Amino acid sequence: MAGGVGLGEDNARPDPDQVVQQIADYVHNYQIKSDVAYDTARLDLFDTLGCGMEALRFPQARSVLGPVVPGTEVPNGAHVPGTPYVLDPIRAAFNTGAMIRWLDFNDTWLAAEWGHPSDNLGAILSVADWLSRTNIAKGKAPLTVHDVLTGMIKAHEIQGVIALENSFNRVGLDHVLLVKLASAAVVSQMIGNTRDQTVDTITQALVDGQSLRTYRHAPNAGSRKSWAAGDACSRAVNLALLVQRGEGGYPSVLTAKTWGFYDVLFKGKPFKFTREYGSYVMEHVLFKLASAEYHSQTSVEAAMTLHKEMKAAGKTVDDIKKITIRSTEATIRIISKQGKLNNFADRDHCIQYMTAVPLIEGYLDPQHYTDEYAAANPKIDELRAKTYVEENEEYSAGYLDPERRSIANDVEIEFNDGSKIRNAVEYPVGHARRREEAKPLIKAKLEKHLKGQFANDADAQKIVSLLNEHDKVSKMAVNDFVDLWKPSKLVQA
Repeated sequence: MAGGVGLGEDNARPDPDQVVQQIADYVHNYQIKSDVAYDTARLDLFDTLGCGMEALRFPQARSVLGPVVPGTEVPNGAHVPGTPYVLDPIRAAFNTGAMIRWLDFNDTWLAAEWGHPSDNLGAILSVADWLSRTNIAKGKAPLTVHDVLTGMIKAHEIQGVIALENSFNRVGLDHVLLVKLASAAVVSQMIGNTRDQTVDTITQALVDGQSLRTYRHAPNAGSRKSWAAGDACSRAVNLALLVQRGEGGYPSVLTAKTWGFYDVLFKGKPFKFTREYGSYVMEHVLFKLASAEYHSQTSVEAAMTLHKEMKAAGKTVDDIKKITIRSTEATIRIISKQGKLNNFADRDHCIQYMTAVPLIEGYLDPQHYTDEYAAANPKIDELRAKTYVEENEEYSAGYLDPERRSIANDVEIEFNDGSKIRNAVEYPVGHARRREEAKPLIKAKLEKHLKGQFANDADAQKIVSLLNEHDKVSKMAVNDFVDLWKPSKLVQA
């Protein structure tokens, strides 16, 4: 029976959902006081942009960049790092977001829901750059990198805290939903919206269409997973700007019976929370030091160690009879697959592939996922056919334990002669428990991403030299910082 029969539906608007109000209050009122969070955010900023620069080496990544109408340039617009593009903040957010996410090499957060909180930088940096250049044109002060770091910490926190107990993948939704939500909230505050306008912006992000995970899983894995976060960033900016122009919100977007998010998309269950918003997520975020989906980081690390052991023993992959990977339930559900791998996206979401390559090569780089590399290396599929993946329940428990948040993998190799070697890694080098060990590796990763990207190598070194200069970087105008990442030779060509 229709809801309006009789006297009709009750049209009295309730107060906005409490979950939405808490996010808006956090964005507008919470003061970040954690030096660890700011220090990590600075590393994350450089690491994330480095990943975007590396993506520019790949033609398919470059093909999705630029303005909608070729040749368009926006006065005082946002500059897309590594490219000649000067765009409106909506399109710039897509460009920057797509770049930094393309290779699945930026940071990671693993919980009931996983994701990549630095995806939000696509929206935050684009808006900050646009606002800074617009302010300067009006004789006002630009934003500083400190403002960007603050936005990053808050976006990380919103995305990560919601992800701790709420699994969107279990209902078939993609984690970029949380990128759109977090970016919308942070950008709303950045552009000068009031607290109540930010509430409206958040509701707009929740009522918006949400992405299915189809493009991340067999048999449909495809390159949309590389630009989905950019799309989420652009939608977030667009919604915040629409609200600034007077568009209203939807106060019971989550809790409305029948039509609300919980009933339509979350099996009728409300979001659960185990901690308040602060700076926890940035302090504990995971860096990627191997070019691999994060559930396989420790498998890759173990395989690199086993490659050295095989070499020392005079053995090669031709001597391998069987490979056994003991892992988490989440790993098996997300990235364990057999059969033909059709593209880059398929390969970097296959733990068997990501373990085989470092066993063969001793390391794993983005170039190892290309069609050309895969076609020239039949031994990869030979090893995949010998690889068995099984759950270790203790690993699954450690993965979900808030005090551990481990991402363990145990790789065992059985050789044709009956001998065996194995290596287990519980925490990858990018984990917060190994942060000091990771810092020089983050620098080396950045140097590698920037190598050959500039006409003058000194320009790349200027960026690298700032990696650990927190005070100097924090005080920089955002537009000056973005200008350091000037057009690369790759895009100009």
